[in-house]
Amino acid sequence: MLCWPFFADQPTNSYYTCNRWGIGMEINNDVKREDVENLVKELMEGEKGKKMKIKALEWKKLAEEATAPHGSSATNLDKLVNQVLLRKQ
Repeated sequence: MLCWPFFADQPTNSYYTCNRWGIGMEINNDVKREDVENLVKELMEGEKGKKMKIKALEWKKLAEEATAPHGSSATNLDKLVNQVLLRKQ
């Protein structure tokens, strides 16, 4: 993912995407056409891009596990529905 944060939550999202999760590269604020071209080439063909693809596949696997029928997200959603929406009065 190429990140070019400007305002609101974008800097935070960019920080996590690029630095914590390892699946993105940030575009400099003084961006030039050649810079974008080089970053896209690096993402598509370079070593950094290959590492990011592996990392993204790891995150995909974790997301699939969490959203599976007995995964953490599915379990938490069930708890929310049962505690808030189906609460007996």
